[in-house]
Amino acid sequence: MIADKYFNDFEGTVDYLKQVPYDVTRRELYSAAELYKGYDMDDALSMATCHDTLVYQHYMNTGKQANSVNESLARTLHDHGMHQALDRFFDSHSPIRCIGIMGGHALRRTDKMFRDIALISKHLTERDFYMLSGGGPGAMEATHFGAWMAGRSSEEFMEALDMLLPAPCYQDSGWLESAFRVMTRYPQQRHDSLGIPTWLYGHEPTTPFATHIAKFFENSIREDSILTLAFGGIIYTPGSAGTLQEIFQDAVQNHYLSFGFSSPMVFLGKAFWTEEVPIYPFLQDMVSRGRYKNLLLTLTDDEDEAIEALERFQRIKRED
Repeated sequence: MIADKYFNDFEGTVDYLKQVPYDVTRRELYSAAELYKGYDMDDALSMATCHDTLVYQHYMNTGKQANSVNESLARTLHDHGMHQALDRFFDSHSPIRCIGIMGGHALRRTDKMFRDIALISKHLTERDFYMLSGGGPGAMEATHFGAWMAGRSSEEFMEALDMLLPAPCYQDSGWLESAFRVMTRYPQQRHDSLGIPTWLYGHEPTTPFATHIAKFFENSIREDSILTLAFGGIIYTPGSAGTLQEIFQDAVQNHYLSFGFSSPMVFLGKAFWTEEVPIYPFLQDMVSRGRYKNLLLTLTDDEDEAIEALERFQRIKRED
């Protein structure tokens, strides 16, 4: 009887895993074309039935905290596959050349900081770094937009940016359409960038400018992965609670040399990080009192200075 019940439960689990709208056996990173399969730039209503939306709807219907063992298992298997896919990605991409950019999801395309982030990302990508972000809108989109435009002229960059401006916020009609139209006009086949979004924030669309996408159900695992994988350093741009959490998580990893060394922490926006949200003087004070050790801190408004801090770290690692 016990064996029969176990077998019946097992069969039910297998059936459930086959019926979820995502592939629990997937071992490859997503592309934007796969996540947005079914989306048509000329039909705004098609967003409601594309693959990413269907998975998000299922996620919400079955609970942010999975409402059944079968659903929990399905999500765990999927996320495990994403980790395996990330491992393979880094088999062909040097971790030390991976640069993260963190910042607010609400940053508008019309904001000067959006352009600044995109230009830094573009120039770093052209220096054979590759960019990493949380894969969503705002500062995250700026990161991947810049990487996507690597190798293009300043005129092409500005023309592409102008194409995005009519829909400045991810909640605006045309936000996703304009991104795909830029990608169509300026195809990218040379430079990679990595986005790591989550269905926990599935109401925020994943930026299609990321050439490789590891989308997770479990946000805590996803957050840790972003900070862990940016071995080349992280640029912090103005943000709110999520960005602050990332700063302190990163500081802990660097303090304890969790991966054998400390990576640069570059803060872009002097007024923001010293006055509006005075995290930088706090970290300096903690370092001076020995509460934090091994932190490689830079505060700047200058793109070249931010890039030089990251390049300097690369030179130090080569000497090691």
